[in-house]
Amino acid sequence: MLKKNFLICGLTGWCMEILFTSFHSIQKKDFRLKGQTSLWMFPIYGMAAFIKPLYRLIRKKSILIRGSIYSFFIFLGEYLSGTFLKKRGLCPWDYSDAKANINGVIRLDYTPFWMIAGLIFERILLRSSS
Repeated sequence: MLKKNFLICGLTGWCMEILFTSFHSIQKKDFRLKGQTSLWMFPIYGMAAFIKPLYRLIRKKSILIRGSIYSFFIFLGEYLSGTFLKKRGLCPWDYSDAKANINGVIRLDYTPFWMIAGLIFERILLRSSS
């Protein structure tokens, strides 16, 4: 089941990233709405499969608390994977120019987006098991 959930999360993450970067292009006045991602992102998003066992521990918490917990773990995964890839010159993202960045691999102002992403993964993972 973990393997199936890993694949589901990897694909879901890719799709969310493409949508996010497509809408982000509007700020740049690029109305082609071209989205982008990287092959490196698939296993990173796939790690969201661990949200399902985490949900079992926190399911009685409010949506805000669950989203915050998911955001924390997503930041942890983003920091670890980003630092690993950055040391090898392979990191597909660089937040160095953002005000609220940590070592160029995390943007704290993305907290609401990661909360929402975690809750989306939660819903998808719960549906995939029913």
